[in-house]
Parts: sequence; structure tokens; C-alpha cells
Amino acid sequence: MSRNTRSVRAIVGLFCILAAFAIDQLSKTVLVEIVMQPPRVIYVTSFLNITLGYNDGISFGLFAEMFRQRPNVLIALSSGIAILLLLWMLRSERRIESAALGLITGGATGNIFDRIERGSVTDFIDFHVASWHWPAFNMADAAIVTGAMLLLVASFQKSRTSS
Repeated sequence: MSRNTRSVRAIVGLFCILAAFAIDQLSKTVLVEIVMQPPRVIYVTSFLNITLGYNDGISFGLFAEMFRQRPNVLIALSSGIAILLLLWMLRSERRIESAALGLITGGATGNIFDRIERGSVTDFIDFHVASWHWPAFNMADAAIVTGAMLLLVASFQKSRTSS
């Protein structure tokens, strides 16, 4: 494998980290500082609202009570996982895998930054069907899910080509 090819994959991954982080932080700042003054529910479509919420726990607010008293534990765990994902990304052998890991790492970093700066993760996207609401999420979460789906696609492509 050439050094140039590895550099291109690293650049793709780093671009995805920076893009996911920047889009996440920009969207949260605009929403908190401008759009949600005063806080309210903004009805976008019959299945989508913009509403401001804060998450003290892990995904979907799980274990919020436990981590509310120990936010640094969650920050340390999340940071450790982000570092492992970054190392995996730098060693990945395909661009799609680098991009996927970059999106996951960038999203995780955006949420870590939120915990450090705001004390919790800012969520604002509220999908719903009738009265059933999916837990609110943000652009970092969307990047993480998109990266995970790309990683899944990459794993199927890899297994098909190696068979």
C-alpha cells in the first residue's frame, strides 16, 4: 500500500471529523443562541419539530441519573472511545471506512465538546409519528448514525470482495 493512498484516506477521514464537528457545533449554537430565544416548539412538518432539550446521559438519555453526578466519567469514557475510533480510522484501508469512522469520531467529539462546554448534550431534532416521539437528537448524533451505516455498508462490500 502506498503512502500516498494512506494519506488520501487519512485526509478523507479528517475532513469528515471536521465537517461533522463544525456542522454540529454551528447548528447547536445557532439554535440555542438565536432560534430558541425564547425556547419553544417549532412545528416543521407533520412528523418533525424543532425543540430544545438537554441530555445528561448516554444515547437517548440512558443512565442520565448515574452520569449527572459524575459527568467527567462520561467525558473520559467518550473521549477514550473517540481516540480508539481515530486510531482505527488512521489505520483503515478503504476510503468509505475512513469516512465512516471520521463521521462517528466527529459526531462523538461534538457531543463531548457539548458536555465540557454546556454540561450536557444539546438536542433539538424531534421526529414523531402521531403522539409517539423518537428521542430528540442533534447533528452529531446524525453523523454517528450515518457513519455507522456507512461502516456497515463497507463491511458488506469487504466481505463480498474477499469471498
